[in-house]
Amino acid sequence: MPQVDLLVYDVGSTYTKVSAFNRFGTNLMFIGRSQAPTTVENIEIGLIKACHNLAHDLQWTEVISSRTLATSSAAGGLRMVAMGYMPRVTAKAAKEVAMSAGARVLEIISHETPVDFRLEVLQEIKPDIILLAGGTDGGDQDSLLENAEVIVNSKTHSVVIIAGNIEAQPKVAEVLKIGGIRTIRVPNVMPTIHELKVKPAREAIHQEFIRQITRARGLGRLLEIVSNGRVFPTPGAVLMGTELLALGTHEKEGYGNILVIDIGGATTDVHSVLPDLANLTKEEKGLVVSNEKQLSYRTVEGNLGLRVSAAGIVETVGASGVLAKVGLAGEGLTKEIQVYAQYLEKHTGHISTHEKEINFDKALAIGAIEIAIKRHAGYIAQSFDPVLGIVPGIPVGRDLRKVQRVIAVGGIFAHSTKEEALEILQKSFANRGISLLPENPEFVVDHNYQLYTIGAMAEEYPNEALTLAENNILKEAKNLD
Repeated sequence: MPQVDLLVYDVGSTYTKVSAFNRFGTNLMFIGRSQAPTTVENIEIGLIKACHNLAHDLQWTEVISSRTLATSSAAGGLRMVAMGYMPRVTAKAAKEVAMSAGARVLEIISHETPVDFRLEVLQEIKPDIILLAGGTDGGDQDSLLENAEVIVNSKTHSVVIIAGNIEAQPKVAEVLKIGGIRTIRVPNVMPTIHELKVKPAREAIHQEFIRQITRARGLGRLLEIVSNGRVFPTPGAVLMGTELLALGTHEKEGYGNILVIDIGGATTDVHSVLPDLANLTKEEKGLVVSNEKQLSYRTVEGNLGLRVSAAGIVETVGASGVLAKVGLAGEGLTKEIQVYAQYLEKHTGHISTHEKEINFDKALAIGAIEIAIKRHAGYIAQSFDPVLGIVPGIPVGRDLRKVQRVIAVGGIFAHSTKEEALEILQKSFANRGISLLPENPEFVVDHNYQLYTIGAMAEEYPNEALTLAENNILKEAKNLD
């Protein structure tokens, strides 16, 4: 009976994907990939169908693996509320913590938020998790203690991650314990005004993500199937794969600054990993609140997707603006693309077959990517901001100008020809304006949805995963030229 060395599943909100790999010496080789619709009512059905389809594609009776890994976005992510002292700092910390941990930040609460409204937010949102930040180490303690009292009074069932001033944490933990609130203490996410330390908080949220998966019907079975007892959030796996490519391993050198665009049916995610920033001094980084100089960074455009959020692209770019991306114009076509986007939101499984719809999809993709990358990237300042010390002409935010490679992920790329994929990418980057976008990058297409599998493998098989990425993803850069 045929057996593979490794299977990697991804349980998404629409499709469940599975990829198979075999080991040849010290290398892993991609054997095949298949998918099946995700069965929300019972995830296990989709897992079985995806594996059955893979066996059919490989002309085997069934697929058996020595080891199995998995990622998932089907649970939708943990509902998170962040509470802190300064609104901009709290928002920054919350976004960074949630970036790869499987959480969605639904509300930011600061000391400026009235206490009554804080209570109302917690009682209405009913978050799975509360990130309780505030105060640098040795700084403010009052906001942490005040918010702890608010949490107790809300009678929430959330787990609270205490991630503020380390000196105040014992008092805060005691208040929450007396109030019957489950807590997890981690090091301060912002120990100084120059520094964010989010990895421990991310790991705590990831553990809560796994706890949630065990409560979702069928996803508990996914935890039983995997060999390492872990299920990674899919966006986190993509980011881990990007970090592996950019940074390399102890034995293999990485590829430097990388930008990843992951466009799906519901969202457009942009990840950047910039090793050039890893060794900056605190003074060079500047204030945490006014820059994006961390090694890894991810943004999510929740209203820009090619199916579930298609109308969001038209609303953001404008119907005529979307059409212009592919050289189309006219009142009739303007109405048509609006109707088409609304149709896609109601029929998310629609597959475009004729030329007009294919062009519409291409236009929507270009519009979504252009907006997403410009929101991810920084810009050249055009005016003075004496508070933040900004003067016209200086770069502000995430500087992507030295990014060497742009990797494109998503169904529209996987099912496009190399020429079509390159056209989408080139047009998306054509109108730079004042944005700090890559100046002369190589464009790479992940045709086989390998980046999430690379991330899932990264901890256990770093060298093999990097070689696999070199052979199955980065070689596409040369083929697109």
